[in-house]
Amino acid sequence: MHQPGVALAKNALPPVLDQVKGNDARWFAVYTNSRHEKCVARHFDERQIENFLPLYQKLYHWKKRNSVRVELPLFPNYVFVHTRPQQRTSVLAVPGVRGMVGRGQVASALPEAEIESLRTGLEVRKFEPHPYLIAGERVRIIAGSMEGMEGILLRKKNAMRVVLTLDLIRRSLAVEVDAHDVEPVISRCI
Repeated sequence: MHQPGVALAKNALPPVLDQVKGNDARWFAVYTNSRHEKCVARHFDERQIENFLPLYQKLYHWKKRNSVRVELPLFPNYVFVHTRPQQRTSVLAVPGVRGMVGRGQVASALPEAEIESLRTGLEVRKFEPHPYLIAGERVRIIAGSMEGMEGILLRKKNAMRVVLTLDLIRRSLAVEVDAHDVEPVISRCI
């Protein structure tokens, strides 16, 4: 399955162009096979390719068994690599790698500051995945006294501002809710 924005690795690797010229190493996102992130990171380590796989801990409860704490990728299907243009072929040759994120055959470098902030932040804060939300998107409140209400996401700051509409009286109101209390509403086409 082809993922938009991902240049797929193939047996006969076409030359991958770079937005960055020269020998400077940059951070890139590598798209992996499903549930192969840890294995890909281990292969990168064996090949001495600097990589970063952000993980978070989740507690699973099974019936008739103890609870187990597992480490899962914060960004499923992605591992970050710090590489130079000359090393692209060795990155794409790693088992489980589907491609490098970018446009067509051009891999897009990530800002160094974003990766470093994420690395240092993981050491001092608790992170967990959250659905990607965009201002203007229809969302549902999933916790608290307004659980189940739907509205439009206006903006994100420390909290999210959601506009709720009461159609019966033709009125709207804005409310700020915690980011973890909001999920995107998936529209269903008939």
